Amino acid sequence: MPVIWPEIPYAPWRETCSALHLFTQIVGKYRLARTAWINHSWHATLYPNARGFTTGLGPDASGGVELSFDLISHHVLGATTDGRTASFALGPMSVATFHAHVLDLLQAIGATPEFNDTPNEIPNAIPFSQDTRLRHYDSDAANRFFRASIAVANVLQTFRTAFIGKVSPVHLFWGSFDLAVTRFSGARAPLHPGGIPGLPDDVTREAYSHEVSSAGFWPGGGGTDFPAFYSYAYPAPAGFATARVVPDQAYYDATSGEFLLPYDAVRVAADPEGTLLSFLESTYRAAASLGHWNVAELECEIGIAGKPRRV
Repeated sequence: MPVIWPEIPYAPWRETCSALHLFTQIVGKYRLARTAWINHSWHATLYPNARGFTTGLGPDASGGVELSFDLISHHVLGATTDGRTASFALGPMSVATFHAHVLDLLQAIGATPEFNDTPNEIPNAIPFSQDTRLRHYDSDAANRFFRASIAVANVLQTFRTAFIGKVSPVHLFWGSFDLAVTRFSGARAPLHPGGIPGLPDDVTREAYSHEVSSAGFWPGGGGTDFPAFYSYAYPAPAGFATARVVPDQAYYDATSGEFLLPYDAVRVAADPEGTLLSFLESTYRAAASLGHWNVAELECEIGIAGKPRRV
């Protein structure tokens, strides 16, 4: 059965997208507060699962706690390793109400209802508990975003298999609300200048401590009012911005310092997965070749189920 790439135009669900972004920040902040630091903030992210996004299992309560967004039945779920569960329905509500529901859920399952109250990477951020404006929630749009994210995550996972160097999981960064995967050259990077609004400089500098080629997907927002794939390098090597990449709809955006490819260019392609892979591969190739990565020691063939790597 072919994978469906649903339509997810940004403008009609802008308000729901903004609400879901802040809701994932609240759940992500709980995970951040309870999990020991892992390189590049990988301990704080969410992961796609069969029904939405999850924190995965984290230490708390009697052993472990998992929080997840079910974007099929539209609930937030909490579960512990000793069998306790709780949930509440997603729907139109304020960020403050969602925040209070999460605190109540954590208390109900015996978890720790304590985490930072301030959003990250959002201009003029209002503390969660004080953001009382009613937010729209379009369940159909949220579900289409989830289904698009799964289609994207499958391709990012395939792309990830062709690299035996250090590479991140495929995960959702709730600060910027993007699904991402990152490859590393192994070399140290120059100190990042910081200055990202709503993100402490020490977090940014730890995240970019080593050379990267990073790619991913976001549903829209900020300076990009359409769903898009992106790819960037840090540090960007000389000539990166003018490198030839594919497909033809991809372009370098000087404002963001990234290559962009509209989601719709992939969605309507005869081979969406192949089209997206070509973008991921060609933008990575530009970063690696211009940055003089030791690709012979870092790359391998794309993984195949049941087939071990050649050694």
